[in-house]
Amino acid sequence: MTYVEKITKKGTDYFLITVGSLLYAIGTSIFNDPNNIAPGGLTGAAIVLNRIFPIGTGTWFMVMNIPILFLAIYKFGIRFTISTVYATVTNSIFTDIIARYYGQYVVKDVILGVIFGSALVALGIGITFKCHATTGGTDVIIKVLRQKYPHIKTGVLFLLIDIFVIMFAGFVLKDIKVVLYSLLGVMITSYVIDFVLYGRDGAKLIYIISDKTDIITARLLEELDVGATHMFGQGAYSGEDKKVILCAIKKRLSPLAEDIVREEDPDAFMIVTSASEIFGEGYKSYFDERI
Repeated sequence: MTYVEKITKKGTDYFLITVGSLLYAIGTSIFNDPNNIAPGGLTGAAIVLNRIFPIGTGTWFMVMNIPILFLAIYKFGIRFTISTVYATVTNSIFTDIIARYYGQYVVKDVILGVIFGSALVALGIGITFKCHATTGGTDVIIKVLRQKYPHIKTGVLFLLIDIFVIMFAGFVLKDIKVVLYSLLGVMITSYVIDFVLYGRDGAKLIYIISDKTDIITARLLEELDVGATHMFGQGAYSGEDKKVILCAIKKRLSPLAEDIVREEDPDAFMIVTSASEIFGEGYKSYFDERI
């Protein structure tokens, strides 16, 4: 990739992150916040805290992210964090601007709020993820916790944090409906993010043929906490023996696995295909599915 192509790609990524941040802010300020929907994570916490100390939901989101972003820089380096910082700042600015100057467009309907608010927030997150950035907040916290507690699955940690935030919202606002609508919002957000990133596929099956299989395998095991199997093949033309990596992976992790292969061996041969169902450790239990 030439220097001009790299600059063009980087500019495109930041433009898309800006669009994603705008969608995220619209979902929060026009739909979620006015209807007391706290959709988990730092956004939900910011909405609740703004009810106690009304300085702006976007401002609260930024304030809470500051120590988290410093933690991300300390743990993962500035290159990992710089796009996340940009996404966090633009999210916060857009959220407060929309809430302050476009209040006439607020939708005061809980059902519409939870559906469209959650969908727009998820669409913004999905676009941001596609540009290899995150929206900060719980994404960084989960990544740090996974390093310390690798036996606890990522999905479990996300769920625990979201439940805590939602219960906190119910306690502060003293309304059980807030809890129920917020739980519905979390489910909608999760589904739409998966749909934006990976379509309707259930999982991915990746075959990797490379001269650097050991390095790639080590990174897959350590960074993504996924299993991998080495198969042995032989090049039909060269006659050389080759190690082939077979990796069944959850769809949300597939782009990260592809990035690892691209970074370690740009000349690797990689096949990514859909797997509608995976049974075994870390996935479905065959027995439980038949009860």
